[in-house]
Amino acid sequence: MKKICFLNVLLLFIFYNTPAFAFTDSREEYEKTGHVLWDVDTKEKLVALTFDDGPHPIFTPQILDILAKYDAKATFFIAGNKAIRFPAILKQEAIAGHEIANHTFHHLYHTSTAETLAAELEKTDKVIQQITGVKPSLYRPVGGIYNDLIIHTAIKNKKEVVLWSWNQDPRDWTNPPASQISAYITKGVKPGNIILFHDWYGSEYTQSFQTVHALDNILAFLSENGYKCVTVSEMLYRSTQMIPDSFGVYPAKKTNAARVDLVY
Repeated sequence: MKKICFLNVLLLFIFYNTPAFAFTDSREEYEKTGHVLWDVDTKEKLVALTFDDGPHPIFTPQILDILAKYDAKATFFIAGNKAIRFPAILKQEAIAGHEIANHTFHHLYHTSTAETLAAELEKTDKVIQQITGVKPSLYRPVGGIYNDLIIHTAIKNKKEVVLWSWNQDPRDWTNPPASQISAYITKGVKPGNIILFHDWYGSEYTQSFQTVHALDNILAFLSENGYKCVTVSEMLYRSTQMIPDSFGVYPAKKTNAARVDLVY
């Protein structure tokens, strides 16, 4: 009898201390939550260019100039400690109509507790909001690492988790030739792709990064083939998926508007 009672107590403890979201490490299970995405289901020829780890004092302004040349919008996943150092560049991104998102403060690859990650997200949110006036709703885990702790903590902190299309990571952070980056992206691009780039490489004094050289050719290819580069949130809005409620820019319902511009 004592063993049965102990078992009952144990089961009750587990039940009441299990997170509301029961996750596995399966992409399919995470996608079912509606808060984690690798691609966007859309028939429009839309793609989302994303840039991690910046802002960088040399490369980010160059990237912004190329994006402006093609009237392309992007989503920048910002490291809070870089934003503090280069606030004018972050503000320039926002003024140009690009989307600013959270990539933690210290760019930690491993977070041992939910409290640590929550603090990283909150600190970065505050920095971004102070500089741009907008609190981000999107978050990308560092290194694309996802597990129960990371996903559950993100959702609890009202974040939509954005990874990237598995065929759209050119590993540009290894600084391969620009032609290699361009060929990798263009050969398999499809509507709804979320494309991964970085706008930080090396130190703030590094003078050359092949992503910058590849970007012009990539955008020219996309434009010639009828693709439009939009932010992650706009691509979500224009698809059948729900826009993040916490974003606070789009109307609650999807309309038939041909284009929605983000205003910061």
